[in-house]
Amino acid sequence: MVLSMMLASVLLPPDECKAAVAPCSISDPLPILHKYFQSGDVVIAGIMSQIYITSSIAFTELPTPELFDDILPMTQLYQHILALAFAVKEINENPQILPNISLGFHIYNSHFSPSWTYQASMELLSSQERLLPNYKCDVQETPKVVIGGANSDLRLHMSTILSMYKMPRLIYGSSPLTTNDIQALFTHWIFPDGTQQYEGILQLLLHFRWVWIGVLFLQDDTGERFVQNILPMFAQKGICFDFIESFPRLTSSGEFDEMVEEGSKTISIIVGSTANAVIVHGEIQTIMVMRMIPKLAETNDVSMQGNTKVWIMTAQMDFTSFPFQRGWDITFLHGALSFAVHSKDLPGFQKFIQMRKPTLEKEDGFLRVFWEEAFNCGFPDPASEKKDGKLCTGEENIASLPGSVFEASMTAHSYSIYNAIYILAHALHTMQSTKLNCGAMAGGARGKLTDQQPWQVHHFLGRVSFNNSAGEEVSFEQNGELVAGFDIVNWVTFPNQSFLRAKVGTMDPQAPPEKRLTIHDDGIMWPNWSNQAQPTSLCNENCHVGYRKNKKEGKPFCCYDCLPCPEGKISNKEDMDDCLECPGNQYANNEQDGCLPKDKTFLSYGEPLGISLATLALFFSCITALVLQIFTKHRDTPIVKANNRSLTYILLLFLLLSFLCALLFIGQPEEVTCLLRQTAFGMIFSVAISCILAKTAIVVLAFMATKPGSRMRKWVGKPLGTPIVFSCSLIQATICSIWLATSPPFPDIDMDSMTEEIILECNEGSTVMFYCVLGFMGLLAVVSFTVAFLARKLPDSFNEAKFITFSMLVFCSVWLSFVPTYLSTKGKYMMAVEIFSILASGAGLLGCIFSPKVYVILLRPELNSRRQLIRINN
Repeated sequence: MVLSMMLASVLLPPDECKAAVAPCSISDPLPILHKYFQSGDVVIAGIMSQIYITSSIAFTELPTPELFDDILPMTQLYQHILALAFAVKEINENPQILPNISLGFHIYNSHFSPSWTYQASMELLSSQERLLPNYKCDVQETPKVVIGGANSDLRLHMSTILSMYKMPRLIYGSSPLTTNDIQALFTHWIFPDGTQQYEGILQLLLHFRWVWIGVLFLQDDTGERFVQNILPMFAQKGICFDFIESFPRLTSSGEFDEMVEEGSKTISIIVGSTANAVIVHGEIQTIMVMRMIPKLAETNDVSMQGNTKVWIMTAQMDFTSFPFQRGWDITFLHGALSFAVHSKDLPGFQKFIQMRKPTLEKEDGFLRVFWEEAFNCGFPDPASEKKDGKLCTGEENIASLPGSVFEASMTAHSYSIYNAIYILAHALHTMQSTKLNCGAMAGGARGKLTDQQPWQVHHFLGRVSFNNSAGEEVSFEQNGELVAGFDIVNWVTFPNQSFLRAKVGTMDPQAPPEKRLTIHDDGIMWPNWSNQAQPTSLCNENCHVGYRKNKKEGKPFCCYDCLPCPEGKISNKEDMDDCLECPGNQYANNEQDGCLPKDKTFLSYGEPLGISLATLALFFSCITALVLQIFTKHRDTPIVKANNRSLTYILLLFLLLSFLCALLFIGQPEEVTCLLRQTAFGMIFSVAISCILAKTAIVVLAFMATKPGSRMRKWVGKPLGTPIVFSCSLIQATICSIWLATSPPFPDIDMDSMTEEIILECNEGSTVMFYCVLGFMGLLAVVSFTVAFLARKLPDSFNEAKFITFSMLVFCSVWLSFVPTYLSTKGKYMMAVEIFSILASGAGLLGCIFSPKVYVILLRPELNSRRQLIRINN
């Protein structure tokens, strides 16, 4: 009823308030428990969560719930109040900011409860100790701005009321993901853009290669929106999720068993997960729930030894705990990483904390509760005396408290509150200066400023820009969010339940995208189970170099098998999706993790094969030259004359050249040698075979002419050998000329035929022309073989046909075997095959045709006589 009446009304001005004295006087007094008032010309309202009220929850130590006192102070959050009071104290003592104007504040406790938040919001709009927001009689005590707590749900509840009165709000927590324009209109976030934090978390995961993670979130609108909107963006960047679970809700005592059962299931999933990195998306009180994890695991007989995770916590979270959790182990947080709004230690803050004494601070309704809980004692009051009877002296040292009870160094949230007070002070300063300049009313400036309505202050808040006492600039973006970055904090715990938050990196949204995240890996303390080695968080082991990933069916894309790279391919990085081929001038090593340069190879004179072939070529050349000399020396003998001396000399000369042309195939290919190799080979062997054909044809013609009535007699005595040799050579020369004119051979490299070698070779240019040369040479050989075969029965003394037949049989056999052998070999061995064929076929011709004649000339000279030839012929 009160809420509906308030939403339907407006705040009355002072004159109307005077007429409403009766309603003001009949209102019941409001409770003043857990408030902190300080008077001033300009009042600041703070709605902060400092104390839990157990009437709304039953979240106690396991295994069975226990009833505690109604008040559960969270001593860690008392620093927020001190940060506000410290900032106000500094401003009031500084005449440069608000001269002749003092700041005051009213701090209310929201108890992490919607109902208490609504009540606190109405109290700051009502007369002191009167819950009548429409009849506020002490207008000068109306707050000019409200500083809201860090819980997103409570910020929304607070905005529901305050937005109706256009009350500016400075929120020291992240902006809720669900809000409306009216609620956001008068809100300024002392918190950077939340998307930058999520980008930082993503970059952090990718930096450490944690692609297999778990996620814990609160079951609220912000948590649900995080799962629906942010996690899909993570998945697009290669992050997989082993589990996405919510924390159990803080429920009423009647649902405690269900909450424990739900929490036990979640713990089983966390402990059983293979993901070592877990993102925790929560609020400032979430660590209280996280501290239940070891207890729930113990209750369910689940060992946490060596199975703790690397927690990655959002900046909204902070260390908080219930009083009954004070002695609980916090080592599960050791090595955790959390984001925090960038902050610095402020000079004088720790001294201000140490000066706090409950005997000196009478208006602080939080201090006595904090003191009793922090030092586990009680003031002389039966209602607050502890069971052990220990009394508080008020002289206890705050600096002696462990960090799990109270942190002396300024936290990120406290730093934001401190900046929020200065933002208001600078806005009021600007507002005051504007009034002085516009109205030239120096004497009335104080009254004008204090009479301004809260919504008028809003206009100046968003334009504030200044450097705080730590030397850092404070300003807002156009959307009302603070221009600031995030610190990356490493949590280090100690056996005495204390902990240290070490800054190990930053997330600077103003930097280029590739340089926004800065992380100092060497300064990070990892969980104890990792032995200070960076933990891994993968679905399976990385695929090592030399292997590639192969997706597992039915599993997330982060889960895969590792298969070795196929032959000839490599993977030089871990977790490659596919193997790579080496460049053409390189080949894969045996491990298939790198490429080695290929060696250039060709048939050279410096290797055994080249030496052997060159030696054979020279040997046969010498033999041929020797035979030619023998025939020249005995040119007038019957056996030389009987076998056509001219053709014999030409044949021996070209056999000599054929052996020497084999040397063109040895050595590094050059342009000249490539042009001469095949053409010289084709021409030389064509002349040699055409000589054999001519010799055979002349012999056949001579014996055919001796037959009675033969028509061949007219051809006897005519020079038939020369035309045959010339015409055959001309045809081959024509083929070679066309080849050289159209597509001549040229030096080339072959990088594909051999795995580990680059072959320096002569590209034949036109393969068709190359085989035409070989084909014509083969045709001559076949014709020669056929003619010789037909003349094989002629008398021995004048007949070379039998020897020519055998020599051509050897020649054809060599070159018929050459073709498949040549095509099946690669690199320098192709040249070796062709050289061997040249030498073998030439040696066959030389040996089969001339060795019988040399034998007669040198060893049986008595047979080399005209009488012997005539006797044999008769």
